[in-house]
Amino acid sequence: MNSTKIAIVQESSIFLNIEKSVQKALKIIKEAADNKPDIVVFGESWFGGYPSWLDYIPNAGRWNYPPIKDVWADTFENAMEIGGKEIETLSEAAKKAGVFLVLGFNEVIRKGRGNGTIYNAILMIDSKGKIRNHHRKLMPTYTEKLVYGLGDANGLNAVETSHGRIGALVCWEHWMPLTRQAMHDEAEDIHFALWPTVHEMHQIASRQYAFEGRCFVISVGQMLASASLPKALIDEVKKTGDKLPEFVLNGGSCVVGPDGSYLMEPQFDIGGILYVDLPSMKTNISERMNLATSGHYQRWDVFDFKINKEREY
Repeated sequence: MNSTKIAIVQESSIFLNIEKSVQKALKIIKEAADNKPDIVVFGESWFGGYPSWLDYIPNAGRWNYPPIKDVWADTFENAMEIGGKEIETLSEAAKKAGVFLVLGFNEVIRKGRGNGTIYNAILMIDSKGKIRNHHRKLMPTYTEKLVYGLGDANGLNAVETSHGRIGALVCWEHWMPLTRQAMHDEAEDIHFALWPTVHEMHQIASRQYAFEGRCFVISVGQMLASASLPKALIDEVKKTGDKLPEFVLNGGSCVVGPDGSYLMEPQFDIGGILYVDLPSMKTNISERMNLATSGHYQRWDVFDFKINKEREY
């Protein structure tokens, strides 16, 4: 199998403006296509905006507090829905550019069972414009529970492609041992780890995942200037006399090989598209001689592992 070229979008979306974010994404996909990547990836909740304000804004957890409720409502209104026009537009863009898309987005269901909740989700769209996988983050992390609902295991799958088997998880799902095992059982060749920013502990998780799963890990961060946050939230900070940093998200995207070593060191404070060429997937097979967590380094006679992959809505 030949090398695979990845385009990592370490760029800010238009925060809480899904229409302008999609338009920006179309320009990015077109620009990336000129460099002939096989896969283009956007970070966690890029479409809609990751709620990084949870880490900086006082009173974020205050009950019934209008500024926070208003921002949550804006987040809901600027989320995407499966079958909606934004995803149709992105599917067409993937087909036109001839690339496989991996993207993080805020997902909602606007009518029927499951409506009224935001999910932190990942979508995979192939080069023919077909949705290949749809994963909802299983467990929102800490303060994220104020914004997101619980996902399910329906999307804990790897997709078979001409570039190998491709899978993805969101953020702290990489610290969930059984979630990792579920994905390792899928025999991933390339794994996408979507984060807000890939700081040191996220790098550790990415390297651990690559070493444990004997796969390439594309760890994706993004940029977000504090000035892009809603004015009402910035005003909340000003009331305390504190100052926000210039960037609340500052990238850190990196690429790790199946032996746990960096193929691309973490890239901080750099906006734009980052490119990396992965070597042959045979590298993965070679590393599995030492460690195969679903094979000869597993004891299925000792452990009984079951997964409920049903999706109710």
